[in-house]
Amino acid sequence: MAKTVKFAALAAIAGLALSACGSTAAKTLVIATDLPLQGSAKDANDSTNMAIQLYLEQIDEDPDTEGVQFAGYTLELKTYDNATAAKGSWDDAACAKNAADHVANAAEVAVMGTYNSGCAKLIVPVLNEAPDGPMLMVSHANTNPGLTKAWDPGEPDQYYPTGTRSYARVATTDDYQGSAAAQFAAQELKVTKCFVLNDNQTYGQGVAKAFADEAAKQGITVIANVAWDAAAASYTSLFQQAKDAGADCVYFGGIYDNNGGALMNDKVAVLGDNTKVKVMGPDGFTGYPDFVANPNAEGVYLTFAGLSSDLLLANGGKPAEFLAAYKAKYGADPVGSYPLYGVAAVQVILEAIKKSDGTRAGVNGAVFPGGISVPADVSILGKAININGASGDVDLIDITVELVTGGKETTKMAWAVQ
Repeated sequence: MAKTVKFAALAAIAGLALSACGSTAAKTLVIATDLPLQGSAKDANDSTNMAIQLYLEQIDEDPDTEGVQFAGYTLELKTYDNATAAKGSWDDAACAKNAADHVANAAEVAVMGTYNSGCAKLIVPVLNEAPDGPMLMVSHANTNPGLTKAWDPGEPDQYYPTGTRSYARVATTDDYQGSAAAQFAAQELKVTKCFVLNDNQTYGQGVAKAFADEAAKQGITVIANVAWDAAAASYTSLFQQAKDAGADCVYFGGIYDNNGGALMNDKVAVLGDNTKVKVMGPDGFTGYPDFVANPNAEGVYLTFAGLSSDLLLANGGKPAEFLAAYKAKYGADPVGSYPLYGVAAVQVILEAIKKSDGTRAGVNGAVFPGGISVPADVSILGKAININGASGDVDLIDITVELVTGGKETTKMAWAVQ
């Protein structure tokens, strides 16, 4: 008879945990996720945890034995919340505490996350100096370039105090995402003057800069690249600047959690609907039910640093099979496109575990410096995932352009970065 996977509450940690009550003969290894499980991003990140739980059940090598058995180990999934109710999104203090808790849990060998690049920049250096480490971290959603390559001063070396890399990701970076958005804006939307906003956070500043730099190369006049204050009561003065300058497009570089609803409403109030002055945003605005339900978001173009679930589904194979299994188990599709990339990140971790001696150093050493691959016939993305052992970056430079219409994110096209 197939076993039932048991779930238990985690003390002081939001989310679900896959029980590891298996045979004492198999060493237990903990894989953690570190995501914001409160606020606007909750639905998408709950979906990511649920997708990972389902995948672990699917790869269990001994369904008749308690716990998930894989490569001679019993695997446990432990979920961490890096958001706070007060902030409604990821929080610096929560990220720092989680980093310490990951290191303190001697059974943890790898972390899947984070969702936000700024949080990763707090956690990665701590994991890099973990006892018996460095400790591997693989993100499904971090897109700020500085985590893996030269971007801001001191990056990326400041995140690896041991001198050994320990961070990888399965999504491409904002230098590609921002460039793709600007190319689409120029070539498809035919805009000529863009007003660029950023949320003054690591991710938002990076993607806004990439958009602005490429927009200028594409012949678009960049009126300004200025920060919006997430605590502001109104953004009408910002959009009045855009109106006075004759903007025919606005770019939101940041995350929806940072008062994105009010930002969207004030844009329409001052500049009109999105057929008049186009709006583009990055993946920091994808996967938010509240955003797409807002009538003022109708007609907004978004980019996603990867292939949307629609595009993956159209390719059939593993992605389609998994999405069907997810809907059968949970009764609904995952929210947003990052849940599948969360599974892809876990696949990288599992390949590393399979090639390791089960220690933190061994798991990380399976990825760095030699690199690691998930074969195409196994990959949840339907194509090989190759992690560069020098940088930690993936070789997949996929960007999806989406359109918000009818209260939904709809896939418009995959964009080949030029």
